Amino acid sequence: MFVIKSHHTYEQLKQITSPENVMADEYLDNHTYTRLGGRADFYVTPETYVEVQEIVKLSKKEGIPFTLLGNGSNMIVKDGGIRGIVLNLGRLSKIEVEGTKLVAQSGARIITASHKALVHTLTGLEFACGIPGSVGGALFMNAGAYGGEIKDVLESAIVVDASGNLLHLPADELDLKYRSSNIPDKGYIVLEARFSMKEGRYDDIKAIMDDLTFKRESKQPLEYPSCGSVFKRPPGYFAGKLIQDSKLQGKQIGGAQVSLKHAGFIVNLDDASATEYINLIHFVQDTVKAKFGVNLEREVKIIGEDPA
Repeated sequence: MFVIKSHHTYEQLKQITSPENVMADEYLDNHTYTRLGGRADFYVTPETYVEVQEIVKLSKKEGIPFTLLGNGSNMIVKDGGIRGIVLNLGRLSKIEVEGTKLVAQSGARIITASHKALVHTLTGLEFACGIPGSVGGALFMNAGAYGGEIKDVLESAIVVDASGNLLHLPADELDLKYRSSNIPDKGYIVLEARFSMKEGRYDDIKAIMDDLTFKRESKQPLEYPSCGSVFKRPPGYFAGKLIQDSKLQGKQIGGAQVSLKHAGFIVNLDDASATEYINLIHFVQDTVKAKFGVNLEREVKIIGEDPA
């Protein structure tokens, strides 16, 4: 097991990136949408692709556990926290437009990318105007909403592999499927995404985005911390409808609650622990299985260690 707060590792990380980008013993509930999670031994926010490569190489060379957190919008960190290095790419957030191509670094919010496309009257990313995750996270899970998904518009990506090598990959090499990709299996870290867009009319694009924003704000419990939609859509069913028909809306374990506004969401209603949140997920899965014989598969990722 990695020794927490190793001074040697701390000094090595500060040589790779600016000292202010390296935090030791950092609480992760400050960095997740659910406001859940224990401490990271080291929380690192690099500023360049080379820094990311060097951190990956350091992790491999020294045998230090390594976790990519993203912006924590579709992830639950357990109360025991995460050992080793936790990497956040939020400082890599540049978005540029080249003709009908939109190039976004992985730490940029996918919502911001959709609005950048609107400003340049490019159509194709309207569906993403309400997805809270980062660009890298959107590729990681092939994020989608309202009939659109990342694979519809992604042309290529720049990634770092598990050995620290920089790779330029066409979209078809990422095996993008419903809410999944080969990015986690390959151990890739997404640094940049290149989207192929089409020219459109500003008013038409904005009207679609306004409509989707209204639908999202009126139906989703955005007033509370959450991990977004908890479960994938089971074949032939809707997860939210199954949960609603199981009479689970309002069900609460500790500070975690099945949303009264949208049954597919679990919210951090009152200073919930990650353990309470995860226990409620399991309760919902068990109840729906018992009532309808349907297995609800999690869309949200659960990482980290149980509390001691």
